[in-house]
Amino acid sequence: MPEDGTVGEPDVPRAELIDRAVDAIPADTVQAARDRAAEATRVVVKAGTNSLTNEESQLDQAKLDAIVDGIASLLDAGCEVLFVSSGAIGAGKGRVGHRGDTVEAAQALATVGQSHLMHRYTESFARYDRKVAQLLLTEQDLDNPDRFTNFKNTVEALLDWGIVPIINENDAVATEEIRIGDNDMLSSSVAIGVDADLLVTLTDVGGVYTGNPKDDDDADRIEAVGTNYDAVEALIDESSTGGFGGIQTKVSGARAVSEHGILAIIAESTKEDVLDEIVAGKEVGTIFLPMNGDVDE
Repeated sequence: MPEDGTVGEPDVPRAELIDRAVDAIPADTVQAARDRAAEATRVVVKAGTNSLTNEESQLDQAKLDAIVDGIASLLDAGCEVLFVSSGAIGAGKGRVGHRGDTVEAAQALATVGQSHLMHRYTESFARYDRKVAQLLLTEQDLDNPDRFTNFKNTVEALLDWGIVPIINENDAVATEEIRIGDNDMLSSSVAIGVDADLLVTLTDVGGVYTGNPKDDDDADRIEAVGTNYDAVEALIDESSTGGFGGIQTKVSGARAVSEHGILAIIAESTKEDVLDEIVAGKEVGTIFLPMNGDVDE
């Protein structure tokens, strides 16, 4: 950050950017967006590795079950849900105790972890008499029209059958040239491609903040993102260091779907009943308004 305390644009002080980010969207507009999110009938839910594993990179059954509980509530409310789940490499590390310092090792770990991950999901969803299906994608599957049509047709069949599609990147075969690179972008591409109404990104913080809430007690949660996006982006770029850097791709993914008229919410995975609160239209996380400004339908 420059010595004069400015961020992003050199003539805009940080304090002014915070004001622009926090107070930009009228409260009635935000509530209208949350009400529309509560009416979503097709929802993409994305959970990251930290939302599924413990500090030893082993799957945390309590965390996993809590996310499944929330998805089951969405399904019971009549929503169609596609679930984008990270965690394969992390789960693999927990199973075989290998750090995965090479690309080859990481790919091998993904094969171990992915099967373990799906086993756990199968058991957890079975508590609600729900079946799941696995779909592993590469960038080529998203970019090639024929392959993406095949993917979408498969998803539509699964949803018609009441089966939950669980989607992840195909780490075992994805080279640098065909990697999607981040499940935040994968989830946004899927949400756009299947015409979702809402993308919910679950993470280890309570939304988008004016600073890193893990080490800044004064960081404020940004309730909504829309016309204030430039100010939010500048603040995120300035505060995204170390473990907080992942918020940038989550914001980018949410922005991408908002440009296609889709609502997006970034929220804390460990918040009790977080998905239930979202479908109840309550104030949770940070909501991204559709870029066409239409939230009153």
